[in-house]
Amino acid sequence: MKEPLVPVVPMSHTAHIRSHRKPRRSATSSIALRAGVAGGVLSMAAAGASASANAAEPVTQTIELPTLTADMSAQVAQSAAATQQAAANYELRAERDAAAAKAAAEAKKDLAEAKKKAEAKKKAAEAARKAAAERAARSAERATLSTASASASASTSVSAPSSGSVATVIAFLKAQVGDAYVMGATGPNAWDCSSLVQAAYKQVGVDLPRVSQDQSMAGTDVPLSDVQVGDILYWGGKGSAYHVGVYIGDGQYLDAANPSKGVVIQDLSGYPASGAVRVL
Repeated sequence: MKEPLVPVVPMSHTAHIRSHRKPRRSATSSIALRAGVAGGVLSMAAAGASASANAAEPVTQTIELPTLTADMSAQVAQSAAATQQAAANYELRAERDAAAAKAAAEAKKDLAEAKKKAEAKKKAAEAARKAAAERAARSAERATLSTASASASASTSVSAPSSGSVATVIAFLKAQVGDAYVMGATGPNAWDCSSLVQAAYKQVGVDLPRVSQDQSMAGTDVPLSDVQVGDILYWGGKGSAYHVGVYIGDGQYLDAANPSKGVVIQDLSGYPASGAVRVL
């Protein structure tokens, strides 16, 4: 079989040279390209708008809690019970600490009061002991002095020397005003009542007994209505007098009164004497 003959077309002498012009796009391709670009731009715009909308609205996510099982419920209940027990223990410990602190404070207060009472009791006992010792000393002194002056007290009068002077006695007594009163003291700066009287009359040579009981027995008895300067005044019974002084005139007497007053001048009207004796 013979092959069909292909007609030969004469070519231009410039057909083998490539053209420098760009191939012209077809209208269909251009339209398609433009449509694609526009579609891409619209797609990007739509995506941006969607992203903006999504960014403006918060994302909410629901998380489901696991369902508590029986074991978990038991553990929670046990933990709650342990917490409650711990709180109760702390509260009990706080109450015990507070009670202990209160008991300690009360014990301290009781101890201080006990010490205070013991100290007061000790002071009272010491004062009582001292007072008893002073009373015993005075009693012993009086007994000793009474025995020593028994011979002198046997006589109811003491003769005064002719040179005796009442003025000398009074001057001596007034010179001792302001001295202290001390039981048993005999001068020169402290006296008791009888030692002052004894020392005053000794200045004029009259030797009187030492104690007031015996001095009330000395000399001659004088009625209080007839008392004179220089007479000895006594308080208490005759022979048992507990205090003596000397009359200095104008209703006054001088004596060693007591520890709070010492040697003073006082009015006889304020403390009337029981009796008087005259030794000058």
